Amino acid sequence: MRSVAVGGTFDVLHDGHKALLRKAYELGRVTIGLVSDKMAKHKGHAVNSYAVRKRALTSYVLALTGADPEITELNDPYGPTLETQFDYIVVSPDTIDTAREINAIRTRHGMLPITIICVDFVRARDGKPISSSRIRRGEIDEHGVLL
Repeated sequence: MRSVAVGGTFDVLHDGHKALLRKAYELGRVTIGLVSDKMAKHKGHAVNSYAVRKRALTSYVLALTGADPEITELNDPYGPTLETQFDYIVVSPDTIDTAREINAIRTRHGMLPITIICVDFVRARDGKPISSSRIRRGEIDEHGVLL
């Protein structure tokens, strides 16, 4: 089975996150990198705790696949991708540059690059991307419905 990496903050789990996760699970066995509380503090805005975000992810993936997810805490932007073989890395347009950086580092260290799969933004009813920050500001809900 193919191995797949996907990572992020996954704060206020929304339809954009769910599209990313669905694509990852379509491709193979998934390792989810979840941004640590320490890294999340650098976001510049409030973020739910690691425990809250992990619970929401676990609940969603369990409903999606019937199995508990493999979640690893990210303390840097790369997580296990610099030391573990992955076939795919699933990203959004916001994180594609990090995936390219991961592949550049892997190549410099004699590792094979990871195939990058970019899932486009899921858009709210106003045509703008759904994001946790827009949800927190009360502009939209997690499905992109304008509030």
